[in-house]
Amino acid sequence: MENRYIPMIRCEAMGLKKLRMLFLLFIVFAVAGCTQQGENVPEKKLSGEVKIAGSSTVYPITSAMGEEFNRLHPDVVVSVQSTGTGGGFRNFFIPGHADINDASRQIKEEELNSARENGIEPVEFIVGYDALTVIVNPDNSWVDCLSFEELERIWGPEATEKVTKWNDVNPDWPDEEMRLYGPTSSSGTFDFFTEHVIGESGAHRQDYHGTEEDNTIIAAVARDRYAMGYLGLAYYLENRDKVKALEIRNPETGMCVEPSIETGQSGEYPLSRPLYVYVSKESLKKPAVREFVRFYLENLDSGIVEEIGYVPVSSDIREQNLQKFYRILKELGLEE
Repeated sequence: MENRYIPMIRCEAMGLKKLRMLFLLFIVFAVAGCTQQGENVPEKKLSGEVKIAGSSTVYPITSAMGEEFNRLHPDVVVSVQSTGTGGGFRNFFIPGHADINDASRQIKEEELNSARENGIEPVEFIVGYDALTVIVNPDNSWVDCLSFEELERIWGPEATEKVTKWNDVNPDWPDEEMRLYGPTSSSGTFDFFTEHVIGESGAHRQDYHGTEEDNTIIAAVARDRYAMGYLGLAYYLENRDKVKALEIRNPETGMCVEPSIETGQSGEYPLSRPLYVYVSKESLKKPAVREFVRFYLENLDSGIVEEIGYVPVSSDIREQNLQKFYRILKELGLEE
């Protein structure tokens, strides 16, 4: 054992006044040391994993939220997969492989039932609004605006192997083959488009190039003068130098309206739609998931959604989201 030399203070050699001074100094340094020690006790770092799948449209929002969240909590792994809304529900969320599913449409009744049968209770939150965008090549000079009727003529199931050239839609348009690109049937964008444009969920021509990668649609249309595609507004805004967005005729006003954050917010653009995240109620028991969802909902008005290219939620919707979140936490016994 190490020998320590402790000098002895001879009380008889010191005055009472000196002893009192030493005692006071001892108290001061002891208190300061305790305070400093208390201040330096590190808080327990948040760690864990948040697993997210689903919509390619909502993907940019959730990815951005994940990046910002990681600045505060670098030990949390936030993994986000772009699988399409339906693919995310079917292959990840309902089987319990994902805590959150991004969705560009509301959950279907059969998906909700399947989730509950598997012990998963989805909690819905609106995180923004999109203006679904129809794009063509910048060298397309013959069309600037399309009506719902023209869109149905191009994309409806009856068009399969029949409407194959541009002049099949309008005789004034080129006698050239029309090459079409869009999301697959597992996509919420596909569901929204068929329901609101064709008028029937899932009703869509079969002879087109389907993909869950929106950037693939952008690349294909950008290199082909006679191509057309549709996707979320954010992907168009990010690539507006490569493709051209078509205006859509509002069936109520008869006016052609361009897709934008402003027209989506005002409701003028006829292909505006809400965007969602669905959170597994049980997953909120995990601290990492709970804090990520809290961060996500609190920051819907921070400019992130708008910066990406979507319409942010109103302050009322944000407050409703948070009220629902805290109500669920109370039900789980996690908050007073």
